[in-house]
Parts: sequence; C-alpha cells; structure tokens
Amino acid sequence: MKHSLLLILFFSISYHSFAQNRISGYIKDAETGENLIGANIWQPATKQGTSANNYGFYSLNLSADTATLEVSYVGYSTVKKFIKLDGDTTINFELSISDDLSEVVVKGTRPELELTKMSSITITSQNIKAIPALLGEVDVLKTIQLMPGVQSGSEGSSGIYVRGGGPDQNLILLDGVPVYNASHLFGFFSVFNADAISNVEVVKGGFPARYGGRLSSVIDINMKDGNMKNWQADGGIGLISSRLSVEGPLIKDKASIILSGRRTYIDVLARPIIRASTDDVDLGYFFHDFNGKINYKFSDKDRVYLSAYTGKDKFYARDEYEFEDAISVNEYKDESGIQWGNWTTAARWNHLFSNQLFLNTTATYSQYDFDLFNESYYRYATPDDETVENFYAEYNSGITDYGLKTDFDYYLNNGHSLKFGTNYIYHIFRPEAFNFEADFQEDINIPDTKPIYGNEFSVYVEDEFEPLPKLKINAGIHASAFKVNDEFYTSFQPRISTRYLINQNLSLKASYSEMAQFLHLLTNSGIGLPTDLWVPVTENIKPQYSQQTAVGISSLLADGKYDMSVEGYYKNMNNLIEYKEGSNFLNLTESWEDKIAIGNGWSYGAEFLFRKKEGDFNGWIGYTLSYNNRQFDELNFGRVFPYKYDRRHDISIVTNYRLSEKWEISGTWVYGTGNSITLPIAKIPPLSEQPRFSDGYFYGSNEVYQYSNRNAYRMPSYHRADFGITRHKEKDWGSSSWTISVYNLYNRQNPFFINTTTNSIGETSFNQISLFQLIPSFTYNFKFRPNEK
Repeated sequence: MKHSLLLILFFSISYHSFAQNRISGYIKDAETGENLIGANIWQPATKQGTSANNYGFYSLNLSADTATLEVSYVGYSTVKKFIKLDGDTTINFELSISDDLSEVVVKGTRPELELTKMSSITITSQNIKAIPALLGEVDVLKTIQLMPGVQSGSEGSSGIYVRGGGPDQNLILLDGVPVYNASHLFGFFSVFNADAISNVEVVKGGFPARYGGRLSSVIDINMKDGNMKNWQADGGIGLISSRLSVEGPLIKDKASIILSGRRTYIDVLARPIIRASTDDVDLGYFFHDFNGKINYKFSDKDRVYLSAYTGKDKFYARDEYEFEDAISVNEYKDESGIQWGNWTTAARWNHLFSNQLFLNTTATYSQYDFDLFNESYYRYATPDDETVENFYAEYNSGITDYGLKTDFDYYLNNGHSLKFGTNYIYHIFRPEAFNFEADFQEDINIPDTKPIYGNEFSVYVEDEFEPLPKLKINAGIHASAFKVNDEFYTSFQPRISTRYLINQNLSLKASYSEMAQFLHLLTNSGIGLPTDLWVPVTENIKPQYSQQTAVGISSLLADGKYDMSVEGYYKNMNNLIEYKEGSNFLNLTESWEDKIAIGNGWSYGAEFLFRKKEGDFNGWIGYTLSYNNRQFDELNFGRVFPYKYDRRHDISIVTNYRLSEKWEISGTWVYGTGNSITLPIAKIPPLSEQPRFSDGYFYGSNEVYQYSNRNAYRMPSYHRADFGITRHKEKDWGSSSWTISVYNLYNRQNPFFINTTTNSIGETSFNQISLFQLIPSFTYNFKFRPNEK
C-alpha cells in the first residue's frame, strides 16, 4: 500500500494540463468581511472549479480569456460574474446571506458531490443555532452528536465516541490548537460558544494527510475573525447562564477584534435557597468561557491573527460550624471540590508567495488541568486540654503543549493541488500528582509523580489530482515520530481517498487511512466527571494504531433540493488501554502504568444521512448500524467483549421550520440501543456469621457477587425528543428573539446506570437510575447592529 501511494504521488506530480490564465483571491461575507471557509468557485462551461481554503483563499486556472463564474456558499446567494482576463488576475468575491434560501441549494450542495473527501460533515453557525436549545444554550458538540457515526456515550457522560473509538481518539481543534476536554456540566454543554464560532468540520474517516495524532475523528473548529466593517454585539440571557459577544473593526477593512464571554450563575441562584435551610453549608457549581481574537491585514499578501480561549468548571462544598459553652469549644471547617479547565492560544501568519502558493504558520499553546481537593480543620478545646486535627488532600493531573506548525497550499493546475507541511509539539504530561497531609494518619507510600516530557514531530504531503475526467484522487503520506525519555517511536501512515463521478447527481467514493496516536487517556467516564489522565507512550505502553477502510455513495435528489449519502466502514485499533479490574484513578499506592490493561478493538458498520439543507423546512435524518468489540488479555479472561458504547442502532431526526418571518420551530428525536453493562448473576452468602449489631455498629455480611462476562447485558434503549419555538422581532437597533425550549419532551426515564439493592428479606433486585427528566428553558437573544439602520 505504501509503495503504491508513492507511485501515485510521483505520477500526480508529473501530471500536467495547460492553462492560459489564473484567477485567485478571497471569498468573503459582504456584511462582515469574514472569510468564507470552503466556499466554492465554479466554471459551468468547463465543469472546473475549486474551494476556498481555511482562510478563504482560492486559485483557479481558466483556459480562455473570458469566463462566466459562479461563486457559492451554503446559506448565501450565489454570485454569477462574467470576467475578461489579460494574464493572471486577482479578484475578491463578496457573498450576501440569502433571503430566499431555497434558491441557493443546488449551487451550494453540488461541489460536495464532486469532492474526494468522504466521512466528513461541515457545520455552520446557522446549523448550530437551528437546533433546540438546552437550558438556553445551543451547542456545537450536541449538533455533531446528531450526525450518523457520532455517539454521546450516555446521559451524564462528557465523551464523544466516533465509529467505535474512545473519547481520547478525537482531535478537537480550536483555531488549530488541541482542546483536551471540550465539555461543561457533565457533557451538557461544550466549551465552544456558538456566537464566537464561524465554521466546524467533522472528519470520521478518509483522513487527509494534513491531520494526525488521533485515531477516530478530527473536529476542526474555526473562530470568527471579527467584523471588518461595522461594530456589532450578540448575546443571550437564559435561566442558568448568559453570554455576550462584541466584535468590530479596529481599522475598517484592515484590522478587527472579537471578544466573547459566557458564565453560568447556578451558584448565585442556589445560594439563598441553601442558606435559607442551613447556615453551615455552602455548595455550588459554575462554569465560564472567554474567547478573544484579533487580526491585522498588513497587505494583500500578509495577515496575522492572535486568538485565545480560557474556560473553567468548578464544583465546591463548604461546611463549617462552631459551638462554644462554658467548658468547651468545638470548631470544624471543611472545603472540598473538583475543578477542570482549558487554556489555548494561537498566533498565526498568512503569507501569499504567489497566486499559486499560500503559507500558514501557527504557534500554539494548550493547557488542560484537572484538580480534586479536600481540606478540613477540627479543634476541640477545654480548660485542661486541646485537640487540633488538620487534613489536606489534593489530586491533580494535566497536560501542557507548545506547538509550531507550517502548512503550504500549492495550486498547480485545475484539478491538481498539493498541501504539505510540518508540525512539532512539546508535551508536558502530569498524569498524577498527590499531596496528602493529615495529623491523624500515618504516611502513605505514594509513587513518584514527576512530569513526563515528550517531543512529537510530523511531516505530511497531500496531493489531489484528476487522472481521468470523472476520477479524482487525494493521496498522501503522514509521517510522525515521538520521543519520550529514552524511547523513540516512528509511524508512516498512508492515506488515499477517491471519487468517481457516475453522473452529475451521483458519485462513488472510497478511502483507506492509517492513523497513529502517541497519547492515551485513562478515564472513569461512568461517574460523569472528567477524571481524565492524559498519559504518553512509554517503554511498556505502545502507540495506538488504526486502519480504516470506507466505501460509499453520495447523491443529489430532486434537482439538488435533497442530498443523501450511504457509507460502510471497517476500523481496526491496536494498543488500546483500560483500567484493570478494581483499579481507578484514586488508588494512591500504584503508579498509573500498573493500573492498566492493554488490548485491541475493532468496529464496523454502515451510516445513512438524508438532508434538506435549505428552504423554510429543512433538517436531516441520520441512521447508524454499528458493531464495536474489544479484546484484552487481562480483562474478561481474554475473551472478546462488546465495548461499553457498542450501540447496534442509532437514529436522529432533526427538523427546523420557518413558519413566517417572526416564528420558527425546531425539533429533534434521537434513539439509541442501550449501552452494554456488566451485572452480577449470583450472590454467594457468607461462609461464617450473619449480620450483627455490636458495639454500636452494624456489621454487614461478607457476601460476594458473581459477575457475568464483561458487558454481557444491555441497559434499556435511550430515546428523547426536544422541541423549541422562537419568535423573532426586528428593532431599530438590530433584532431580538425569544426562545422557549423543552429537553426530553415526553419525560422519558433514560438509564444512567443500574443499581443493585437488597431488601429486608435478602432479595436482590436491579434498579435503573435516571438523571434528567423534562427540562424547560427560556432564553432572550439579541443582535445589536447600530450601523444597519
């Protein structure tokens, strides 16, 4: 396979077609000056075209001195322009949001049919905001989880599971920077504020060579650059959180800025209720996000960007009391909590060497921290004696990255382009750090927890060309290496995607990709909290590898009003890790390497997606059939078992209907086969005495449970409907809207976990525990546009 790809690359570089003139430039939003990522420019007469890159830049060869071009982007009015050329020419296009979206569906959708990329989905901010809001917040990751091949795990779980992979196998990028934990509030919200997001691309297979470092998916999220023409503000006030974004030009058409913030106020609202019931206890939860981005255009060839994100979640509980009488003083204080957060920064430089060669260089910083702590103080004093006990325990883990990457886009001829570049990341891992002090406890032998330093290198080349009029190929190689301590790992990963255009409305696609991952994640995701331990490969723990093959068809129906895709895939994964039976992150006497088992996994299935993207009534239907298995020598006696999130069937239905200019309704319905679980199948009574009461304590029996094979049973199926209704209103200063939404409309009691209970006569039964029932919410949203009136 690797030798074949090298031959393909050699052939494609020598492939050449004559072109007389070249047109290049940027495609932008007419209102804001925002670059339109992936916008299409097309010459119908010759059926030649291309797409804008991640910075809105395009380059296209024309074989004649005159041409009629069509420029399109989903949700925008298509621009048709007749041009005359006298040599190479630079032309920038500006598109306006369409009032009649049904007019742009064909132009906006057709180029997707003709691309080599498959197993991928592009989501705009308009798509995200069309989904019913949960507790007043529309969400990027919730929208992604409604797509086939993507699962949310379970209610109360923060992970995303793509084609049988684990949550660590998703490369989540914000402006090119890895984000290691992308969730707030048990996975209810993502860390991405929809008001600050421009574009999202999700890749599940057929990975382009420019991506690497994870096995299962890439979620590439781009922040808005900031309005280059006018100042504006967007925001919303909900029941538990509020948000505000402000953007505008620092220098019109030359420099802009966007600042966006969001915070919950659950702690503020709950505090009076808690204090009304007790003066001794204070507990709460909050999260906050902040996004900022500034960019400056030095010239038509040079532009710089600086973007940053910071966010944090914190649960806390404080308990204190003091009692004093004539003979004694009794004082107690306790504080405990759990908190986690991300910080990312990106500084990038775009440079246009020529109308064929585009450069992007990015310096990145990413940090993720998880912290669990408990501190207490106890004092008892009498005139004759005093007892003081102090206790402090803290557990934390985290990862910090410093990165530098360079990417080139080189446009050779129509239908032939190259992407190539390099990437370097310096990792600092802090898998486990314990701090334990107690006046009443003997010292605990805690393993050494020094940071681990790793160096990750990669280089890639990606070539897209058309050897035949109906056949397009994207072939590439991603080579990577990782050095940690005295270990040095290398990986050579071939990638290829093909598209064969059967006719103007139907294409056949196929892909093969190999991936390598030098990071692992240990997580107790079942408890709903992000107890994430990011760990590197070591001498004993090898890199994760995967090989994925996919085939599919893509079709346009009813003159492009609908599109449909069907894909089948098979993925093999090696060197996966799991906690051994009985081990967890709070076991202080073992190092993390001693807690894990190493094994393999494989998944296969089929995905179906039917969409109507535009018009007053739009939405999609997604269906996934999947099988997902694991095999670990040290788990389940070495026998194959289903993965915890092995779901046979997943269905999602998403609808959005614009009743009028003022009213809009939206709804979703999801269904999933129940997760696999391990349950006891027998209870062995104690060999000695029965339960007894002695010395003021109740001593239970030492009964033992005998368990089934790992994940041999399934929870009940999961299904839920959400609904939202929005009323829009135009104002002198902009616009506003009121949204009422309901999560879990018919109050389905979906399973979170299964609990084992024993009644007074010794009978054991299983009880389903559910988390979230019907949850209504209300939000007021506003858009402040002072210069539009």
